[in-house]
Amino acid sequence: MLTDRQLFLLQLLVNDYVVSAEPVGSRSIAKREGVTFSPATIRNELADLEEMGYLEKTHLSSGRVPSEKGYRFYVDHLLSPVMLSDDELGNIRHAYHERLSETEELIRVTAKILSEFTNYTAIMLGPELLEMKLKHIQMVKLNQSQGVLIIVTDTGHVENRVVSIPKSIKADDIEKIVNILNDKLNMVPLYQLQSRLNAEISGVLRENVRDYKRIMALLQDSLTISDPEQIFYSGKNNMLAQPEFQDVDKIIPLLDVLEGKEIIRELMSMPSDGLHIRIGRENKLNGIEDCSLITTTYSVGGEHLGTVAVIGPKRMAYPRVVTLIDMVSKLLTENLNQQERHDR
Repeated sequence: MLTDRQLFLLQLLVNDYVVSAEPVGSRSIAKREGVTFSPATIRNELADLEEMGYLEKTHLSSGRVPSEKGYRFYVDHLLSPVMLSDDELGNIRHAYHERLSETEELIRVTAKILSEFTNYTAIMLGPELLEMKLKHIQMVKLNQSQGVLIIVTDTGHVENRVVSIPKSIKADDIEKIVNILNDKLNMVPLYQLQSRLNAEISGVLRENVRDYKRIMALLQDSLTISDPEQIFYSGKNNMLAQPEFQDVDKIIPLLDVLEGKEIIRELMSMPSDGLHIRIGRENKLNGIEDCSLITTTYSVGGEHLGTVAVIGPKRMAYPRVVTLIDMVSKLLTENLNQQERHDR
């Protein structure tokens, strides 16, 4: 069990290292305001903390840095939320009152706020695409044989798909097709599109549109949802500014992880209740073993809808990030619930 003095010194050292990114020595701690211990006493206590595994020495300096065990103890026992400035609070609240009417707009704003206010990378796992509902379909003919099918969901998600349009299909046919689809499929969950297309749309199209079979084949192909995941990033390049990732051998694997689907599975494996922090090797992905990942969730009507995450170095400003991620996830949930009530 750590003594009160050891707890105090560990907290000071972690806080100093987070700010400076430089190993912390006993002399620098002794100069801090409110520290009454001599450099020799501090040096002995830091040596004991190192022996217990909470600190480690770098080979380039006599100073010490927190170990993963030290960070974990700090997060579990010494972390307390910080106060944001009035300007910061005002800017954050203002961002959520810019008449954001779509779920995706709110999610993107949340990611942007987190990346800008933490200087780390924000990742948002959105609602699964299959659970969204169709709001509107539009088809635009580009030339004699091609067109674009535009799919808009109730969350504001937009997908544009280039489709082959038979030459026999004229402008009035396209208008009929679009009107039929919007009438019959409005607010239908995306996962039900194929079944509704076959059960309800095919007969209507047969009676009203030329070259019915080819149009049905076109719609069956273009209304297939192949990628059900939504992931939003903000501030990917923020990690390049962190001293820990000036080494190309570290940043390339990290960027590879952020570009891949593995990070989605990692986020989905996090518990869906409360705030969670994984430090260093507690993360299961190669490439982020030098990072910390902080996650929480947002919801609508009490049901889990998605995940809010911030990824940064192990030398993360944990109190500030925890305060921000907790605040914006609550604001996001609040706005989504207001949006849900308004839509009813």
